[in-house]
Amino acid sequence: MAADFAEYKLELQRRMDGALETLKKEFQGLRTGRASPALLEPIRVEAYGNVQPLVQVSNISVAGPGMLSVQVWDKSVVKAVEIAIRDSGLGLNPQTEGQVIRVPLPPLTTERRNDLVKTASKYAEASKVAMRGVRRDAMETVKGWEKDKKSEVSQDDVKRWTDEIQKMTDQSIKTVDATLAEKEKDIRTS
Repeated sequence: MAADFAEYKLELQRRMDGALETLKKEFQGLRTGRASPALLEPIRVEAYGNVQPLVQVSNISVAGPGMLSVQVWDKSVVKAVEIAIRDSGLGLNPQTEGQVIRVPLPPLTTERRNDLVKTASKYAEASKVAMRGVRRDAMETVKGWEKDKKSEVSQDDVKRWTDEIQKMTDQSIKTVDATLAEKEKDIRTS
């Protein structure tokens, strides 16, 4: 059963790492002082009768330190892309020139920086909640093994394994906190 737990533990770590990767992707979409295509990637556009990710209808590139360029592939969705960018909640005012949409990034105000930090904190908290959910599921599974008469799992095994699961969770949450602190510093100083 110890070999099964080692395998299970790897699966738990993979799930916790997945929550951390999701957090990092969400952080990429939070604007700092530098232009980054990742800022626009989460935007969804109503095109072709469906809601599509912006990256499936256009190419996003950096056109300068404070400017993004969105090359829309199909003329018929240019207006929808412009509206999606404007309504994204990122405080952007796109300018259309044919099939190219230029997106100037206004300098960040202190108020906007504070809003971005709050948003980053919400993303981090959601990541922690996901990790705690993984921990809860794992604890229930391990305790279920103890109750299963065929598994021959002792109380000592359960105690040791639940301690290991808790340590994994604590370490993952520490990583989330460190990632948040780094992002907050980036938002406040760029």
